[in-house]
Amino acid sequence: MAKILVIHGPNLNLLGKREIDIYGTVDLQTINTEISKKAGFLKVAVEFYQSNYEGDIVEKIGMADKKFDAIVINPAAYTHTSIAIRDAISAVNIPVIEIHLSNIYGREDFRQKSLISPVSKGTICGFGINSYLLGLEAALSIIKKDK
Repeated sequence: MAKILVIHGPNLNLLGKREIDIYGTVDLQTINTEISKKAGFLKVAVEFYQSNYEGDIVEKIGMADKKFDAIVINPAAYTHTSIAIRDAISAVNIPVIEIHLSNIYGREDFRQKSLISPVSKGTICGFGINSYLLGLEAALSIIKKDK
């Protein structure tokens, strides 16, 4: 059974109560529940990790290729600022799918540049919770193709 690590970046623990006009009312627990349901349907094992700290995310990514077949990551604000997360993704030998709840290319200028996209297999954004579900499907498709 394929194993996929789902990483939620900074402030995603505040979903459902922050910037509802952008992110909606769905909280992180609901997102994880929906991902778990989809994973069950796809017969994929998922593990969730959320951190507001860049170094913790870097370490989790750095150890992921020993335990997981792919990563689905919402780097949140670190998308636009973290060379460290970018380098960690480049260092692991598993596919990484970058996802975002909102369409980062339709937002503020500083959010329209992703440091993560060039080192990811693909980016899915703007579909709310479905961005995660589509990311899970994309990761599984890549895993199956590579085997």
